[in-house]
Amino acid sequence: MFIKVPKGTQDILPEDISKWYYIEDVIKEILNKYGYKEIRTPFFEYTELFVRGIGESTDIVTKEMFTFLDRKGRSLTLRPEGTAPVVRAYLENSMSRISKVIKLFYIGPMFRCEKPQAGRFRQFNQFGIEIIGTISPAADAEVIITALDVYKKLGLKNLEILINSVGCKKCRADYIQKLKKYLKNKKDSLCSECKERYIKNPLRVLDCKKGSCKKTIEEAPLITENLCQECELHFAEVKSYLNDQKIIFHENPRLVRGLDYYTKTAFEIISGELGAQNAIAGGGRYDDLVEELGGKPTPAVGFAAGTERMIIALEQQKVELPKKKGLDIFVAKINEINQNKAFRLLQKIRNTGLSADMDYSEGSLKSQMRIANKIGARYTVIVGEEELSKNMVILRNMQTKEQKEIKIDNLINELTS
Repeated sequence: MFIKVPKGTQDILPEDISKWYYIEDVIKEILNKYGYKEIRTPFFEYTELFVRGIGESTDIVTKEMFTFLDRKGRSLTLRPEGTAPVVRAYLENSMSRISKVIKLFYIGPMFRCEKPQAGRFRQFNQFGIEIIGTISPAADAEVIITALDVYKKLGLKNLEILINSVGCKKCRADYIQKLKKYLKNKKDSLCSECKERYIKNPLRVLDCKKGSCKKTIEEAPLITENLCQECELHFAEVKSYLNDQKIIFHENPRLVRGLDYYTKTAFEIISGELGAQNAIAGGGRYDDLVEELGGKPTPAVGFAAGTERMIIALEQQKVELPKKKGLDIFVAKINEINQNKAFRLLQKIRNTGLSADMDYSEGSLKSQMRIANKIGARYTVIVGEEELSKNMVILRNMQTKEQKEIKIDNLINELTS
């Protein structure tokens, strides 16, 4: 029996790769327009980075990380998210010396040991942006607008923006005490996970999707009613910037993110086509993370978005993405006697910058023409013995089906004119 792909992973086959290329090109086009520069971090980091950055009691750290020891016994983890590695790179490479405010984006695979389901994989792809070095509420608004611009360019519709403020260390500590007091006599109605969260991270109870927990927190105190003056003003200004740009959003005072580093603004962009796993992007402000990882106090904000979930939403909405253009030239040979001359001609065509290929099997001319049609070649150059004796080949237009004899010396000019 052949070996299968590991559970929770998938192959992206050649017939699907063009949509990935297109989506990634759109992402880069939009992010470049907004002034973000790409950064690429390693696929694995020291485990301590995620424990300190994401939070020791988060679901990601306690349950979902792929962690292993290297030969010297050091603990390494496949990156489960992109922000902590970007901040680590920002600090390690002293990027604050380049500019007071740094705008970065990343795109690539992440890894979480979760139960696989629709839109959720153990190896999945994300793109994200980070603005490091500013406390401005305009930056919070920008990251939301940037994500929406990507989705608009791709043709996604029916998206809903949910926003909240999770406060800062000062006002959130007071709120957590109120929340724990509220939940204290209601612990029996919580699911087993939320009973643990009550002890380690009570805010996460607010984000539980299970019916019993959702009902329990219906009358829980709201964090937005317990914000300090600074957080309240910041949240009001973020909403003002969004309103000014005619961005429709809904406040969700129960919205918290699954990472401990969030402060003040938290948001999600959801699509109705995705069922329970309906968030296609999420993010917010993380003003304490740089300091938590060893740097000076530095405000920051960003978001991350899942590519697989976005593709599912595009398919559900029947959005037709542009297809990659087919091959420029397919070289077909009448018989194997012409293989060498056909190959030399193939390389000559490629050297002009045109895309070209040929069939290396001993297939008939008819079967070669089927291949040319299947791969969407614009032209087929047919190399035959009789034509070669006259220093000519047959050039066939695969769209119009017209064909003509042409001198080999004139072929390249004909193809590139």
